Amino acid sequence: MPEKRYTVRFEPDGVSIDVYREAENLLRVAMVAGVHVNASCGGAGTCGKCKVKILEGEYDAKPSSKLTDAEWDQGYRLACQTQILGDLVVEVPVESRYEKGVLAREAGPEHVLAAARLGDEYHLVTPEPAVQKYYLALPPPTDDQNVSDLGRLGQVLKREHDIPRVSTDYHVMAGLATALRDGDWKVTASVLHTHTSRRLTRVEPGDTRARTFALAIDIGTTTIHGALLDANTGEEVARAADYNSQVSMGEDVITRIIAALKPGGLEGLQKRAVKTTNGVLAELLTKAEVDAGEITHAVLAGNTTMTQLYLGLNPKYIREAPYVPTANFFPPVRLAELGIKVPSHVLGYVMPCVASYVGGDITAGVLACGIHLDSRLTLFMDVGTNGEIVIGNQDWMVSASASAGPAFEGGGVKFGMRATYGAIEQVRINRENLEPMILTIGQVQPKGVCGSGMIDCLAEFAEAGIVGQNGKFNQDLASRTDRIREGETGWEYVLCWKDQTQLDQDLVVTEPDIDNLIRTKGSIYAACSVLLKSVGLQFTDIERIILAGGFGRYIDVEKAMAIGLLPEVDPSTVSYGGNTSLTGCKLAALYRDKIEEVEGLATMITNIELSASNIYMDEYVAALFLPHTRMEEFPRQAERLAAALAG
Repeated sequence: MPEKRYTVRFEPDGVSIDVYREAENLLRVAMVAGVHVNASCGGAGTCGKCKVKILEGEYDAKPSSKLTDAEWDQGYRLACQTQILGDLVVEVPVESRYEKGVLAREAGPEHVLAAARLGDEYHLVTPEPAVQKYYLALPPPTDDQNVSDLGRLGQVLKREHDIPRVSTDYHVMAGLATALRDGDWKVTASVLHTHTSRRLTRVEPGDTRARTFALAIDIGTTTIHGALLDANTGEEVARAADYNSQVSMGEDVITRIIAALKPGGLEGLQKRAVKTTNGVLAELLTKAEVDAGEITHAVLAGNTTMTQLYLGLNPKYIREAPYVPTANFFPPVRLAELGIKVPSHVLGYVMPCVASYVGGDITAGVLACGIHLDSRLTLFMDVGTNGEIVIGNQDWMVSASASAGPAFEGGGVKFGMRATYGAIEQVRINRENLEPMILTIGQVQPKGVCGSGMIDCLAEFAEAGIVGQNGKFNQDLASRTDRIREGETGWEYVLCWKDQTQLDQDLVVTEPDIDNLIRTKGSIYAACSVLLKSVGLQFTDIERIILAGGFGRYIDVEKAMAIGLLPEVDPSTVSYGGNTSLTGCKLAALYRDKIEEVEGLATMITNIELSASNIYMDEYVAALFLPHTRMEEFPRQAERLAAALAG
């Protein structure tokens, strides 16, 4: 063991870690210590999210335009731009941290749309999971009946359960003889059922059928959600979630692909996702009082990049034309081989992907919502760091991924943040005095603005005349209110004064923030428009809209239409799907026919690469206004804006 060099203590966590390499990077040390510090750009120093305060100690830090002179003088530095030269005491300020407790809010009861398929439609149907347990009483071998152990077990499976030609592998063979004799030839055999084969995955002494559990895992770019299911009853016995620790290596899939290409990057990203999964799994098992050995199988879903990173597959060619993933369909994988803390018999089925930027989380969502079984023309949207979109019905489906960027998840917005405690999620502006009314998650003092709050801001600013349709501030209003002013990066609106926040400065929305948000919403709307035009349809043909994911669940639909993020349709046609990816995984974990179903719908979806579209750029430019240049598509908002101008 080398001699200790320095000790770094992180507050308010009270976590200390010893550092043995001179000039080690502070952000990397925080990662190793398990202390989360926001880092949207993967450590490039361009996002300014990893702001920390050095309370004492020796270090060297590069200056950054992301810090004000006042912040620098107070000891604030960017963790990714700071090298450790001695013992350090570091404070991670509130705006640089994630708070896990809010995930319980995101993982609450889902909208009836997604839940109905698992609850109403299936609650009376006995689960028939991909891995099924069978209790077998085998006749012991005799001198004249000395068939091999595996052959004997296969005979009983065929005779009593009509399961012929069962294959297996070394993991099962290694313990088979002992299991049969320990159980006095009375055992429980676990069999994996696929479309084409039957595979013996485990043999246990005695009858273990009463304790059978399946695992559903949603591998999100930001969060990893898990659900533990009783495979006999279909009941969800526990749910848990945590922030994906890959976030510290990049906020979005592109920065993570870049990180994966660095030496040791792919391995580091894979281990971080698995570490988070193991924490979620431990919480599930504790809540449900279940042993990991009682899990038979798992179903996992993620976007294409997250899937490949999770499996340790090189993602390089996902971001290079012609944008080719390693695979769209994946064989079952032993979770233990990925590093997940379960016995070797637990197999994981990975939801199939459609294309480089339309992944298994989308196919799982389509499965959960039953779009492929419904005659209604449906627009399915999952808005996150990317905007994944599917349009279609039971006869056909097309998909696209809009390179929206992370603006609605906090990236590229001065005080933007994810939906955690202290994030402003609702905003209303008084039309008379232009004063704001805000509501935060947890109803605590604000420390930033999350996606739903940003949408509210844009809509309210436009309708109050604070900004024009081009997103620029009406500077004449500065004479009416001190909330509209010229700041360091141009004109801005003060949502909260410093003494009303958890920060040490006024919380503002700036003109560059608005520009980023308009580009994001414009990209998503343009993608929808391109998909519809590619099949000869228009927005008025849409019969229902499904918003998936945590972001979609909390936005105000009317406000989203007002800024041109969603098409202006009857709000009653919009449904919130909740975590449709996790719901789809639950369905596939409990009903093996759903695995065949999801593979069928994955091949049914035709993906359109927007970068190759002749009309995408025209549609995108047309959408860079509030709400759009084609105001005939937004008649209600046109009336509101006209009224605002008249007032």
